[in-house]
Amino acid sequence: MSRLAGRRFWLVGASAGIGRELALRLAREGAAIAASARDGTALDRLVDEMAPVQTAHGGHAAVPFDVTDSAGTMQAFDSAGPVDGVIYCAGAYEPMSARRPDLGTLETVVDVNLTGALRVLAACVPAFCRRRSGRILLIGSLAGYRGLPGAWGYGATKAALIHLAENLRSDLRGSGVGIQVCNPGFVATRLTDKNSFGMPLIMTTKAAADRIVRGMERKRFEIAFPFVMVAMFKFLAALPGPLYFALLALVGGKPDKTS
Repeated sequence: MSRLAGRRFWLVGASAGIGRELALRLAREGAAIAASARDGTALDRLVDEMAPVQTAHGGHAAVPFDVTDSAGTMQAFDSAGPVDGVIYCAGAYEPMSARRPDLGTLETVVDVNLTGALRVLAACVPAFCRRRSGRILLIGSLAGYRGLPGAWGYGATKAALIHLAENLRSDLRGSGVGIQVCNPGFVATRLTDKNSFGMPLIMTTKAAADRIVRGMERKRFEIAFPFVMVAMFKFLAALPGPLYFALLALVGGKPDKTS
């Protein structure tokens, strides 16, 4: 039997992509899901599709809300009901060069990817600390390991999520609250569909969800995949700055000088 069976999770960002597939996968493992996103209709379809599960804290539920709404986030946590853990999988992404910034889009990316996570954490962490149990999983990205071209905004938020997970693990030591961060490579979703470049070792959402569930069961602090890309990014992260940027310039070719 899965170590996750009988648990109940609040999964934020469950209407599409990795979040949706993860909800389906966790339900098959015997975990109940309080599924959240803005699209209530998509959440209702997801709940109907998930394998039926009942736990001591209840079964599946659709809890629509917008992570950019602070009051709505607090209300959603209350509406979700008792949970054993929270998974933050909400994400926004738009390929963008710093040479041609779209401030409105950048603000949305930061608000959804980072500030939204802080809103959710502000809702759940105090409750978990009071009862001295709970689990938090933040979905980051390998793009957060080092600065990359065309990832202005997005890469910074994912780097911040990785740092945030480390803050939480340090700060909540001895509280009974477990912290995990997942840093996947390329996964085929509506977000990566926006990319115009080749994406090596791109994975399906099903394969990504399988890896995440295995990592959750093993209670690893960092769940990162695929192995080859993780090894490459960790190598790049260890390089001195001048060497890293020289290598990036060599691989990337001439910079885009268009306005």
